[in-house]
Amino acid sequence: MTAFIIMGILALMLVTGTPISIALGMTVLVFLVLFSSFDLMTVNIISQRLFTGLESFAIMAVPFFVLAGTFLTDGGVAKRIIKFAIDLVGWMPGGLAMASIVACAFFATLSGSSPATVMAIGSLMLPAMVNQGYPKPFSTGVIACSGSLGILIPPSIVLIIYAVATSESAGKLFVAGIVPGFLLAALLMGVTFLYSRKHKFPTVPRASFGEVWRSFLDAFWGLMLVVIVMGGIYGGIFTPTEAAAVSAVYAFVCATMIYRTLKLRDVPKVLLHAANTSSMLLYIITNAILFNFLLTSEQIPQALSQWVVDQNLQAWQFLLVINLVLLLAGQFMEPSSIILILAPLFLPIAVALGIDPIHLGIIMTINMEIGMITPPVGLNLYVASHLSKLGLTAVSKAALPFVGVMLLYLALITYVPEISLFLVDLLYPPPPTAGPPPLPAFD
Repeated sequence: MTAFIIMGILALMLVTGTPISIALGMTVLVFLVLFSSFDLMTVNIISQRLFTGLESFAIMAVPFFVLAGTFLTDGGVAKRIIKFAIDLVGWMPGGLAMASIVACAFFATLSGSSPATVMAIGSLMLPAMVNQGYPKPFSTGVIACSGSLGILIPPSIVLIIYAVATSESAGKLFVAGIVPGFLLAALLMGVTFLYSRKHKFPTVPRASFGEVWRSFLDAFWGLMLVVIVMGGIYGGIFTPTEAAAVSAVYAFVCATMIYRTLKLRDVPKVLLHAANTSSMLLYIITNAILFNFLLTSEQIPQALSQWVVDQNLQAWQFLLVINLVLLLAGQFMEPSSIILILAPLFLPIAVALGIDPIHLGIIMTINMEIGMITPPVGLNLYVASHLSKLGLTAVSKAALPFVGVMLLYLALITYVPEISLFLVDLLYPPPPTAGPPPLPAFD
């Protein structure tokens, strides 16, 4: 009964248009005032929980990665990545569309954000595709969907938030996102290739090896950020949070001193932009931590886990239910909020059914990717609509074929966990099990 009351209050807040961050906090306060013994001790516990909830080393990675992505976006790195992508695959059928997907995959590894990827790549590639004769709806659909790679390919802010919400390893989650991320990029490129060849979309002249090499060198310093972050993490040089700080410093140096496309006088504006984005995310995290504290104190995750176990659900059935719930939630809420609310609820049940928590994180993130390109709250659709000047309905229809491919891809990742866990098991092998005790020695 308590669970229905809490979720009912939250649903009422959301229906009335209350922002998700405020709705989470207000749900806690309303429940405590009306349905529990509310006293000064409770106020003290809430205050302590708000402070200790954000006192997490992993959370510090969020503003640093946001700052790094902002420096690179404003520092002109996207233009160099796009030029390299066009020289690499532009000669293929649907060359500019294929290059857009490659550029989004590259830029996703730098920004960690899906809307930022759509804005950075789409603002340059969308006009180029339209000028080359590509249909505007098709071009917009490609940009909107390939931009969703920004929350799966590491370093991903969504994966960091899942790590914070579940106390799992951000390093393992980053590793688990590599193969699924680039597999999705390959699938999107395959669909684009077949569609473009069927409709005979134009290509660009094939670049020589020398041109490809020069464009690679031009984008080299931006792409090196991925090597520094991932190599530093898995080389044991620094933690994911320290890697985020290093990436912010490197992005600043890259934009202001190497490429020199960002003037020092513009740095305060970049810092303010990054601070606004980080504040929004941290405010959502703060209220979600408080909401999760309420759920835990009322024993709701434990009761829900026991209920699922009592229903004798198989792991595959539970995963199907999770995907349906997440796909529905993704149409009305943004990814960070969904992860922070539902991950602590799903995790105990998944563990009880033998589902790896890292695999669960990848499944949830892919669902969030699909949510970014489905109405009515798909952020990528709004960004792509703004860039293309097409209505939301037209952009949603353009993205529909890619959504179908991503749903099939979701089923593949869900029921073939080895795709996500192969590299994790390789880089993080389980500790050896203790052997049988030695036989006693006889004199």
